[in-house]
Amino acid sequence: MLKGKGNNIPSRPAVPQMGMSLKPSAFKQLRISKPTTVPTNSGLPCTAEVQKSDVDSTVDDQVKTYISKNQPVIQSDDPKTATELMPPPKLPPPLKSVDQQPSQKDKENVKSTEQKVDQANKEDSKKKGKDNIEPAKKWVLGDFDIGKPLGKGKFGNVYLAREKKSKFIVAMKVLFKAQIKTADVEHQVRREIEIQTHLRHPNILRMYGYFHDDRRIYLILEYAPKGELFKQLHSQPDKRFDDVRTATYISQLADALKYCHSKNVIHRDIKPENLLLGMHGELKMADFGWSVHAPSSRRETLCGTLDYLPPEMVLGKTHNHTVDLWGVGVLCYECLVGNPPFLAQTYDETYMKIRKAQYKFPSFVSEGARDLISKLLVVDPEGRLSLDGILNHAWIMEKRTTEPHKQ
Repeated sequence: MLKGKGNNIPSRPAVPQMGMSLKPSAFKQLRISKPTTVPTNSGLPCTAEVQKSDVDSTVDDQVKTYISKNQPVIQSDDPKTATELMPPPKLPPPLKSVDQQPSQKDKENVKSTEQKVDQANKEDSKKKGKDNIEPAKKWVLGDFDIGKPLGKGKFGNVYLAREKKSKFIVAMKVLFKAQIKTADVEHQVRREIEIQTHLRHPNILRMYGYFHDDRRIYLILEYAPKGELFKQLHSQPDKRFDDVRTATYISQLADALKYCHSKNVIHRDIKPENLLLGMHGELKMADFGWSVHAPSSRRETLCGTLDYLPPEMVLGKTHNHTVDLWGVGVLCYECLVGNPPFLAQTYDETYMKIRKAQYKFPSFVSEGARDLISKLLVVDPEGRLSLDGILNHAWIMEKRTTEPHKQ
């Protein structure tokens, strides 16, 4: 997971086989022009998850501040040469103002946005077998104002960004093709895009689309203002959450995984670093790089983070969707205790503990939480509590503050 700038919290070690650490190439710089004033009824888009009023005083102000200072961030290769690989995000209808009469410019903006919505509807119709559909608009870097950096990773960086015409706030993940090719992870990036662009759930980070140029790949992602769960966890006085907060997160995660599994998608890398928090503190599953669409059900790849590996992976056996159930159990333990259940001084010790599901509960962990975790951290994959079992567990139902999404 990409780490925020200035975050001194060390990330947990990954499995040695997962890849190599690379120094990202230095960005050349693009100076962003100053933004124009946004009229009250300029047709700003909003989504079901994030309304304009939610971001007016926080997100949009941050973007304006960085853009107005002409913050140099990304070198723009000729935007016109960028090539579209996926359709652009579907922009919702514009907001209507009741306080002012719209100007000619505002009417043009509304018309432009409505055309984009019509085009999105045509794309949906195309999937249903309708013909004579015009091609969708291609995104280029010049369509976005780029703001402050949100995080940095092995293959690139994430920036706060704003689509120029609609003023819609997104997170722009920029990946370097050369580094991806050198690390031989093209298949992971391709898989992440293919899977995440098709998932629609309130507790899964939305990928609106992507485009690329000669040097980079640009992922257009939903912006999660409250950052990583990992950072939130380690900012607590005791580096742990209480029962209510933990049960709420576990319920939201189980609900999102239930949706993924219904689409034959296994995440395989559940951990606090890969979970983000939205505007209202809701959990957002992210980083689908190790995910797989597995209709055949059984996999053999060793992947994920060491502390979260299930016994079947450690032993080199085939695995299926039940690896995510184990991950939920490890996450629940870490949220309540502050560290993973199989933490040890060496890799070998950790592997040994995982193989035997050997762990202990501190005295402050409640009986309800112990019962749930003990039903998930089971060596036999088929013996683990199901996602429905998690959602209906007495401790979860008593402590959570949100209800599961109706699928």
